[in-house]
Amino acid sequence: MASDNSLNFLSQTTPQISDFFKPTSTADLLTIAAVVLCSTSYLLKGIAWNKPDPHAYQLFQRPQLADGASILSKKETRNIALKLEEHKKDLVIFWGSQSGTAEGLANRLGRDIHLRFGLDVLVADLSDYNADTIALIPETKLALFIISTYGEGDPSDNTAGFWDWIHRTAEKSPSLRYAAFGLGNSNYKHYNRVVDVTVAALDSFGARSIMPVGKADDVESGTEEDFMVWKGHLFEVFGTLGYQEVSWKYMPTFEVVEDDSLAPIDLHDGEPTHLDSSRSCSAVRALKVLNSKELFKSGDRNCLHMDLALTEHPDLHYKTGDHLAVWPINPEEEVQLLLKVLGRSDMPITVKSLDSTVRIKIPTPTSTATLFRHYLEVCAPVSRETVLGLAYFAPTEEAKVYLNEIGRDKDIYNTFLSQQYLTIGRMMALACPNTPWAVPLSYIIETLPHLQPRYYSISSSSVISPRQPSITVLVANTALASGQTVPGLTSNYLLALSNPQSQPHKFSGPSAKLEDGRLFAHIRKSKFKLPVQSSCPLVMIAAGTGLAPFMAFLAERKKLMDIGRPVGQMMVFFGCRDVSDFIYREEIEELQQRFGEKLVIVTAFSRAGDKRYVQDGITEKSDDILGLVENGANVYICGRANMSKDVGRSLGDKMKERNGWSDEELGEWSRKLKGMRKWQEDVWG
Repeated sequence: MASDNSLNFLSQTTPQISDFFKPTSTADLLTIAAVVLCSTSYLLKGIAWNKPDPHAYQLFQRPQLADGASILSKKETRNIALKLEEHKKDLVIFWGSQSGTAEGLANRLGRDIHLRFGLDVLVADLSDYNADTIALIPETKLALFIISTYGEGDPSDNTAGFWDWIHRTAEKSPSLRYAAFGLGNSNYKHYNRVVDVTVAALDSFGARSIMPVGKADDVESGTEEDFMVWKGHLFEVFGTLGYQEVSWKYMPTFEVVEDDSLAPIDLHDGEPTHLDSSRSCSAVRALKVLNSKELFKSGDRNCLHMDLALTEHPDLHYKTGDHLAVWPINPEEEVQLLLKVLGRSDMPITVKSLDSTVRIKIPTPTSTATLFRHYLEVCAPVSRETVLGLAYFAPTEEAKVYLNEIGRDKDIYNTFLSQQYLTIGRMMALACPNTPWAVPLSYIIETLPHLQPRYYSISSSSVISPRQPSITVLVANTALASGQTVPGLTSNYLLALSNPQSQPHKFSGPSAKLEDGRLFAHIRKSKFKLPVQSSCPLVMIAAGTGLAPFMAFLAERKKLMDIGRPVGQMMVFFGCRDVSDFIYREEIEELQQRFGEKLVIVTAFSRAGDKRYVQDGITEKSDDILGLVENGANVYICGRANMSKDVGRSLGDKMKERNGWSDEELGEWSRKLKGMRKWQEDVWG
């Protein structure tokens, strides 16, 4: 019935609708024609008209992105054996580096081997290849490993995959021939542990070492000399393997082209390029310095407390105990000196790799002044190897002889270095001050390390100041026998930033992003953390600016106490030169009053009256410390590695005496504490 009604309704209304839309005038016909035309035109858009221009993207393309896009479009193999065959390489140099030193040595060694023996070399980041394919490298090739150890015997971040492989694999690699060189510091307990473990693992796999393992000890800045000695032995072994030396002639790895057609907008203007692929680091941002104050009471040295703002960057966050990395700018004096001795002006340049296996890590295109100001360590002390390398480009015979005399002998070089502040620009100016040096920019890029950030422990609590981290900066100036000083790059940059009238740097930075007192920085996560339970006792041991993270720990504990949370017993051991170097003294004394018996402060002054060091206080209070440890206390050490080593030895001796332990039992106790994160260290140097 309902269906019949619907049909009747439609049969009655359809003629009426047709009559309504029936055109009755010329205007109606024109309207219908316009609607049809517009509809057809819309449907044919992009087909019959307004076709997209296939080259339109070029109007918006920036030249500096072209190389990166082409690199990303190519899928590179992660099989190192296949890579060596594809690119006809004779030898691979693997590097594992945390600060960039091992990477720099690997690149230099690769160039030296190519120039001296004519071998085609691949320098490889260990993280770029599947570690298990190392076992597939044939006997006709060689593998060299240059690997650093940092912290408590830890591998670098880019060594993680390789480290996992050598600990879990049971593969055999009898065809692999290798040599290894490790970078470490004997002030650390696990000196060069990573290279030792690597060599032991490779040997257990059946790989054959062509020479004894080499080790660098940076305790007296000896890495360069140790490397040169090892490299000399390596080249002697190359002779026994049948490799023939060829006449040395410089051949660049990069092509550097001056191009004044590039507009400023096309150039990378100095903003840091952060290559850390791990998730432990944030993006680099321009942070405003809110205030800076001097912590030392004497006038001849400086130690700064600096507060920075994260308010402009909602993507940045930190936690108590994390690190803040500062990206410095080279002093303008050194930038202009290097331009002058090279006879160059500030020109737009493009850097291109002449080897498809070599990555360009300098942002390109850029300019020569930006290259020296933001991307290279132009203030780095010139190595003996670099002195000898510069002799090849000497503009006069006298300059060549001068450089060879300094560079050939280790003792002569060290004596000279103890008298002079030598950067690459200063070295060339000394050797031949009045004639420009025809040193290719490619050689400068290949020789100088890339500018790296410097890390500072954050001295504020994220609970109290979540958007305002602070850092504590000792301004480093190393006195030489001649009366000259070697200024620490980043600490003096920060000192100048706190006193802009000095103007040794261009503070506006790239594209004026650093105006109004800003600096480039990023946050790095740390494992140096407070326990979850506020009632857990703490033992904090520091020297110098190592006190910084403990100021954050104490401030956070005070906040918890103020809101009624139970707070465990705390001991702070702090050492410095004298009372005038006692940073945060007023703040600590106020905290001691607030905490009462919950906080014990033990100081040691090494240059005042009865000389005392931190480890002396540790020995005197060892029973109290070990009592807290046995009751579940966390032990934290922050400062120089040699201090940490001495403290560990003092506590270890007392623990052995207290419990009648052997060295093995002490070692087991120590490993257990560290495994449970009850013993944490944040040390350097």
